[in-house]
This record gives sequence, structure tokens and C-alpha cells, in this order.
Amino acid sequence: MKIELLTEAEVASLKHIIEESANIVVCCHKSPDGDAMGSSLAWAAFLRMQGKAPKVITPDACPDFLQWLPGAVDVMRYDKQREEGDALLANADLVFCLDFNSTGRVDEMQSSLDASPARKVLIDHHLSPDIDAVLEVSHPEMSSTSEMVFRLMWQLGAFDDMDTDCAAAIYCGMMTDTGGFTYNSNSPEIFFIISQLLTKGIDKDRIYRNVYNNYSPWALRLRGYIISEKMRMVRGLHASFFTISRSDMKRFHFIKGDAEGLVNEPLRIKGMRLSISLREDDRRDNTVWVSLRSVDDFPCNKMAEEFFNGGGHLNASGGRLNCSLRQAEEIARQAIAHYAELLG
Repeated sequence: MKIELLTEAEVASLKHIIEESANIVVCCHKSPDGDAMGSSLAWAAFLRMQGKAPKVITPDACPDFLQWLPGAVDVMRYDKQREEGDALLANADLVFCLDFNSTGRVDEMQSSLDASPARKVLIDHHLSPDIDAVLEVSHPEMSSTSEMVFRLMWQLGAFDDMDTDCAAAIYCGMMTDTGGFTYNSNSPEIFFIISQLLTKGIDKDRIYRNVYNNYSPWALRLRGYIISEKMRMVRGLHASFFTISRSDMKRFHFIKGDAEGLVNEPLRIKGMRLSISLREDDRRDNTVWVSLRSVDDFPCNKMAEEFFNGGGHLNASGGRLNCSLRQAEEIARQAIAHYAELLG
């Protein structure tokens, strides 16, 4: 079973880069999900095994249901500590970019990341990487960046030193980026990796509960309301979409993460192939965040690129629209109509 990702030359290069770097930063994309947080925290743990003292910085907050992750409390938030974040990136000599393929994905942190004199190493599983990196570890066929982090640690001989906290972060990232191993997870290597993580004493059932059974009563009421009142089925096609407005969020006391995974719920309907979530930004006008999920071979990543200024994976993608929520609904209808032949 092949676990390795790097050539011998790339292994030597990565080891050398880490050895000669003193100020190391690990960063991930805006609105970090389980994979972004899990891979970043696990890679930082690996770097500490090498005698380094890396700093993890995120553009903004991760959802409440990820705050339990070991090390999450020590992560620097750029939106809350901009000056410190700018100084950190300006003084870094090595930056690891995890779980994003373009610096535009770090939002307001982009200018500081682009201007950083540090060498950059990319570790990511998204298509079309566009980061000026001295080493690019890009594998879109992987389930998650967390899976890639495990493979790198394995290849670099760090598995024996991996502790339970590090293993839990990797498992969390793999679990969340596959919807609890329900999509993009048919590779036998994934389950070999899980078996190895279990030898580190992780409680995979507790990790699942921490992530998926961690809602407030208001969050559960929001989810019921959206499915009951806001979900729209497209007649004759196996597709649906729903909207979450600012007024909805205010009514149900929305906090970050309350809508996580909600886009997957319509796919539980028999025959459903595509689900689209349209959520108004809670701070910026004319900004709508789009999430797409599909099953089988429906390419929601292509739909995201064509209609929603985004991209992603075959069955899990996202994007952003600069328009009103009503206009976003019309775009969603147009996108579904455009793909009617594949959805019918």
C-alpha cells in the first residue's frame, strides 16, 4: 500500500527547509473548517517534534464545534490581531500554506501573506494551485489536506512520535472533509490511515460527537426552519437549494458554524443529486456565500466555477456571489437549468 507523497529529492528538500528555518508560520484559509484546522494543528505538532516553535494563524475564527481541538486556543486570529499577524508574517522565514490553493482564500490576510519574504511550502488537495511556493505538495485526488499531513508525517518517519492530540486533529480533518466518510472516501489507504490513527488512542466516536452533536437549541431550530420553510425543490430535476438570510440568522441567534453541514441534508431525499446553500454574509452587503454538494458523478465543482465564482471538488464545492440574496436565488435556478441534462 503506497502512502508516500514525495520523491526522495523532495523529502530531502523539505527536511532541509525546515532545519534551516527559525521563524515558521502555519496558515490556512478564511472560515477554517475541520480540515483546515486539523491539518494546520497536526502539522504544527509535527514541526514541534522537529524542535521548532511554529505559530498557527488563521484569517478569522473557526466554528464553535472545532474549539475543542487540541491547540486551537493558541491559534492567532488575524482579524483580531492584525498588527501581530502582519509582524509574524513579515518576520517569518518559512510559511506553510495548508488547505488552500490561492492566497485569495485568506481574505484580508492576503496582502501580508503575499508580501512576506518567507519561503512558502504548499500542502493542499484543491485543484489548480496558484501560490509561489518553493515546494508544492498538491494532490487533488486526496480526501483532505489532513490525509496528506498524515502521509507526510509517515514518510518523514514521524509516525512513532505522533501523540493522541495530533492523531485526533488529523482524524477530525479527514472526517469533516468527507462528510463522515460518506463522499470522496473510497480509497483503501484512507481506512489504513484510520486504523493507524486508532493505535494512537483517539476516540473517534467522541470526535464525531464533538463535531456533529454540538449544536445549541437555536441552531437546531434554525436547521428545522430552513429545511421546512426555505428549501426549494426544482421541478423535474433532482436538485434543490435554500437560502439563509440575515433576518433568519438574527431570529435564530446564529453563531459561526450553525449552518455547517446543512447543505448535505437535502441529499437525504431519495434520488436527490445536488444541493445548494445560499447564505447572506452577516456583515457585508451584497455578499452571498455558496456551498454545493452532490452525489455520484455530478460535477458541482464545475457548476461552482461557472456560476458562483468558486470551485472545489467533484462532490463538495463552494463560491461567493456579490449580489442580493434574491439575485443569488435566480443564479442558482439558472445554474440548475444549465445542468438539467445531468440532473434530470
